[in-house]
Amino acid sequence: MTTAQTEGLIGMLTVLAILFVLVLPSVIGIARDRRIDREIREAEQSRPKSAAPQAQPRRRYVTATVTHRS
Repeated sequence: MTTAQTEGLIGMLTVLAILFVLVLPSVIGIARDRRIDREIREAEQSRPKSAAPQAQPRRRYVTATVTHRS
């Protein structure tokens, strides 16, 4: 292997290492999101239908703003 080939190999490995370091957090985040989604789906499926919370009627509030104008 010549010096130019060695330098090219070192440069290519350096670029791949930097790419790996930049992509790794995204891959970890995607895997974490998929795990959380799976856990939520399993929890929803295991919950009995009668335990589902019933929708409460909306409360309507009336607000009034009083300002003093001279």
